[in-house]
Amino acid sequence: MLVQKFTQQSARRLLANPPTLSRFAPPAAIAANRIRLQTRPAAFAPSSSPIQTTPAKPSDAYSILAAQRLQRPISPHLSIYKPQLTWYLSALNRITGCALSGGFYIFGAAYLASPLLGWHLESATMAEWFGGLGAVTKGGIKMAVALPFAFHSWNGVRHLVWDTGRELSNRQVVVTGYIVMGLTVVSSGYLAFFV
Repeated sequence: MLVQKFTQQSARRLLANPPTLSRFAPPAAIAANRIRLQTRPAAFAPSSSPIQTTPAKPSDAYSILAAQRLQRPISPHLSIYKPQLTWYLSALNRITGCALSGGFYIFGAAYLASPLLGWHLESATMAEWFGGLGAVTKGGIKMAVALPFAFHSWNGVRHLVWDTGRELSNRQVVVTGYIVMGLTVVSSGYLAFFV
């Protein structure tokens, strides 16, 4: 705060003193009297009342800070904006990416640690366990894996199309968002129930 005040006062004094400024101005500007200075007499006038400070105890610091926070302007919150499809698709792309990579790393670490912990995560054991489940349970598990995978894959293709410089207008972005959602539902349903 002190540096800003010092810089502002220095700039005002520099502008208020024409001889120092005229040294840097081109001669044509001086001859044509084109140098216009804005002066603020109130900024340089002595204050009518001296500035005083009051000592504060360390215990008062929080209450002073809380009082200052009440005087701050409030920034707009997300609730004032109209939600758009692009928001949700962007968030879902990040969420599905984290879920897929996190699941991959967790399963990979468990697979590596399974011999030490006595777990049976071999392919034959997992296939036998999965085969023993009911059709609805199998479909639900496959859908839970296929849905984020399909969405993240199709949205990745959408981003690759954007990287070529196509489909970047607002309308095209919304249309490709609906296309991605449709392809996600169809392909994840196919992967869950027909593969």
